[in-house]
Amino acid sequence: MDSPASAPLGFMGILRMLGDSLVESIQDRVRLLGVELQEEKYRLIQTFFWISAVVFTAMMTALLASATLVYCLWQTAPLAALGGLTLFYSISLTAAIFRLRYFVAHHSQPFAATLEELEEDRACIRKPS
Repeated sequence: MDSPASAPLGFMGILRMLGDSLVESIQDRVRLLGVELQEEKYRLIQTFFWISAVVFTAMMTALLASATLVYCLWQTAPLAALGGLTLFYSISLTAAIFRLRYFVAHHSQPFAATLEELEEDRACIRKPS
């Protein structure tokens, strides 16, 4: 006798297989999206932590170095010391802003793997048999 696996499928059987494949493909993409969301969350938390640490230590260093320099130059040129520090910090801030803009512009797109998989799926569907 014929086993169920070798029996002809018919139109409804083919539709069921197509639907099953479609749901399985969507399920895989949703899993991938979940993994990428988790990775983006961890990356965002780590980035926030390290930015906070860098900003805090940089501010403390700049404050104490500035105070030390102004204290050392107080008798000879306090205004020059303060003006020089202001210029230095302004240039540093400008450089940091441009570097941040470059980083944001050239960082990989979130969910790139999911988008790539979806694009491959669309290409497979569009490809003539």
